[in-house]
Amino acid sequence: MRAEDSIRDVRLKKMEQMRVEGTAPYPNRFRPTTTTGAVLERFREASPDDLEGVEERFALAGRVMSMRDFGKSCFVHVQDETGQMQLYLRKNVVGEEAYDQFRRWADIGDLFGAQGRLFLTRTGELTLQVERYEILAKALRPLPEKFHGLRDIELRYRKRYQDLIVNPSVRATFRMRAEIIRRVRAFFDQRGFLEVETPMMHPIAGGAAARPFETFHNALEQPLYLRIAPELYLKRLLVGGFAKVYELNKNFRNEGLSTRHNPEFTMIEFYEAYARYEDFMSLTEELICGLLDDLLGSRSITYQGVDLDFTPPWRSLSLEQALVEDGGFAQGEIEETAALRAVCERHGVERLENMSHGELLVELFEQIVEEKLIQPTFITQYPVEVSPLARSTEGCADRVDRFELFIAGREVANGFSELNDPEEQRRRLLDQVDKRRQGDDTAQQMDEDFVEALEFGMPPAAGEGIGMDRLVMLFTDASSIRDVILFPQMRPEKGFSHKE
Repeated sequence: MRAEDSIRDVRLKKMEQMRVEGTAPYPNRFRPTTTTGAVLERFREASPDDLEGVEERFALAGRVMSMRDFGKSCFVHVQDETGQMQLYLRKNVVGEEAYDQFRRWADIGDLFGAQGRLFLTRTGELTLQVERYEILAKALRPLPEKFHGLRDIELRYRKRYQDLIVNPSVRATFRMRAEIIRRVRAFFDQRGFLEVETPMMHPIAGGAAARPFETFHNALEQPLYLRIAPELYLKRLLVGGFAKVYELNKNFRNEGLSTRHNPEFTMIEFYEAYARYEDFMSLTEELICGLLDDLLGSRSITYQGVDLDFTPPWRSLSLEQALVEDGGFAQGEIEETAALRAVCERHGVERLENMSHGELLVELFEQIVEEKLIQPTFITQYPVEVSPLARSTEGCADRVDRFELFIAGREVANGFSELNDPEEQRRRLLDQVDKRRQGDDTAQQMDEDFVEALEFGMPPAAGEGIGMDRLVMLFTDASSIRDVILFPQMRPEKGFSHKE
């Protein structure tokens, strides 16, 4: 029998004995009046004499994290959402029966409620002298050891609730995530953007180059797709007369798992009528620098041991400039298609025969240059073949008014001036359909309803998407996207089948 199973058996017997003796192991009577953090903050400068004059009783609830039994007294540390605090139980204060029950029934991990007065121990630790208590939820399984039982990174992701209990830094990460999301919403709200919600299930997978998750709606008798992006619906709202909209929500892409990718992820997409992509480059600088100022107090941070400087203006260069300056390629190697194919072949680019010149440029950039863009860098002037929803650059039909933002070697944002010519949009989407016929299952599908919406007239506009998970990674120095998603998607554990 595993040690954990043996402990669980012992605790089950304790729970059964509690019921036999008339004590509910999962009551719902106790109500805390404050938190450990509030008490510690309020009385952090208090002296023993100060506390002697405090008649107020405090009711705290939390998880038992440690116990030290001295026979007739016991020190207990309880942890709630705001921190940990020491409690002191004495037999002659809580009563002999209650004290005996505590020693027989209580375990580390139990949820515990206590009420009493405050005092300082001889070592100066603020402590609650317990006058009455309740076990609020009997823990049947032991907590992992803080430094030994939860080193397994896979276990931390699978059992996130354990991770949150024993690792304060993990709780801090998700508090930071919540604060970033709150402030991002406030940023756009203050600038007149309207927050909206668009469908999560789409009849046509569109708005990005990605493989969708497919389901089937029985009543409608039709396939539906979990959305890969909200873009085409948000643009319909521009047609409908909203000038500034944003949506901060989930997207789903049926792709691989990695330190940068999770099939379910959070993005904000925002659109503004009569704006251009350059406006959104400036807006992005303003947004991220404001978050840094407010949350970290500096525009220079260290991420995974590398110093990042976010002082504006950020570096900006075209895709081809990046291939030359950061990739080390000669201009002649990327200008002529034959030479470019030879370079791509040397670097292991696959499906060469099906790729256009622009697609080869992007593939080479992603394989060679992207990881080298450490400091905040805007890459602009993308080929039209990889940007079917973006506006063409005036005087340069094979390029579009688009940028991507790279930080620490990964894409964080993607924005462009929007294509609002319905005939050109139809041609672009039909090209995507041809690519799907040739085997590219990430190419976009034809959306006639969207094109029809454009025929009613969409104002010139700019749009952008920012990956919130990757942004949180930067602010929390997280090496993996799984560190900033509470319940990341995981491969099934060995020996487990969803069909069982």
